Amino acid sequence: MKLSDLVQKLGVATFDLGCDPDISGVTEIETAQPQTLSYIEGSKFAAYVSTTVASALVLPLDAKLQAEASQRGLAWIADAQPRKVFAQAIALFYQPFRLPPGIHPTSVIDPTAELGEGVAIGAHVVIQAGVKIGNGVCIHPNVVIYPDVQIGDRTVLHANCTIHERAQIGANCVIHSGAVIGAEGFGFVPVPEGWLKMEQSGYTVLEEGVEVGCNSTIDRPALGTTRIGRNTKIDNLVHVAHGCQLGENCILAGQVGLAGAVEVGNRVIMAGQVGIVDHVKIGDSVIASAKAGIHNDVEAGAIVTGIPAIPHRLFVKATAVFNRLPEMYQTLRQVQKQLGIERKS
Repeated sequence: MKLSDLVQKLGVATFDLGCDPDISGVTEIETAQPQTLSYIEGSKFAAYVSTTVASALVLPLDAKLQAEASQRGLAWIADAQPRKVFAQAIALFYQPFRLPPGIHPTSVIDPTAELGEGVAIGAHVVIQAGVKIGNGVCIHPNVVIYPDVQIGDRTVLHANCTIHERAQIGANCVIHSGAVIGAEGFGFVPVPEGWLKMEQSGYTVLEEGVEVGCNSTIDRPALGTTRIGRNTKIDNLVHVAHGCQLGENCILAGQVGLAGAVEVGNRVIMAGQVGIVDHVKIGDSVIASAKAGIHNDVEAGAIVTGIPAIPHRLFVKATAVFNRLPEMYQTLRQVQKQLGIERKS
C-alpha cells in the first residue's frame, strides 16, 4: 500500500510522506530493504537513519532524527510510541493462521457441549460433556477440553493444548501449543505411610485477554480458585501453581515459577526465571529482574534483583563490592602483616 494509506490506517498525525512510496512490508532496521517500513526507538539504533535503505521509517518525536531522515529523502512517520505504531503496522501486513469456521469430521464432541456461532474446530479435537464455547472461538487440531469448561468469545486454542475440568477462560484469550490449563495442583499431605493425595477440586479462571505461552502450566487448587487477571501475558515454560492470584496487565517471561497461593498485584513484570516461594504477596507495579528469587513480600513499585531478591539499587552496590573482594582481601592481608596479626587458615 502507499505510505499515505498506511498513515491513514494507523492514525498518525506527524509525518513527512516524501514521494509517498509503496510499502510492501515491514522489517527490522538492521536488514531493511527498499519498499519496506522499519522503525527507530532509542539512541542505540539512531545511527541507522543515515544508512538504512528502507523506504520509510517510524521515528520518535525527535526533531533531529526527523530532519536527518528528510534530508536523506526518506519518508517517515513519528509518534511518542514508535514501537507501538510499528506493532500496529505489522498487523496490517500479517495475520496469524486461523482455521475457517466449521467442525472437522474427525473431532469428537459430546452432545451436551454448547457451541457458539462461527466456531472453528480442527482435526482430532476432543470436547467433553458440559463444555460451553462462545462465538468465534478457534480450536486447532488435537486440543482436548475436559468436562464443564467455559471458553469465551473469540478465544484461540492452539494445537495440542489441554484444558482441564471446570476451567473458565474469558473472551479474546490465546492459549498456545502444549499449554495445560487447570491441571491438578501439587497437593499431598505427609502421613506416616508417605504422602496422601489431596484432591484438587477448585477452579482455574483466566480473565479476558489473557495469553499463555507454549508448554506453560496453570494449576487448579484443592479449594477456591487460581486466577489470572485481565490482559496478563504469560510466556513459554511458565509454571503458576495452585491457588495463585495474578492481577491485571502483568507480564511473566520464560521459565518464571510461582509456588502455591502467591498473590501478585497489577502491572507486575517478572523477567526470565524469576522464582517465588509460596504465599508471598507482590504489590502493584513491581519489577523482578531475571533469576530473582523472591522469598518475602514485596511492596508496590519496588524493583528487586538477586537470590534472595533485594532492592535493585542495593544489589548493584553489593555487586560492585563483590567484584572488588580479591583486591580487598589482599589489602586485608597486607594490613594484618603490618600489624603482626597471624592469619588463620
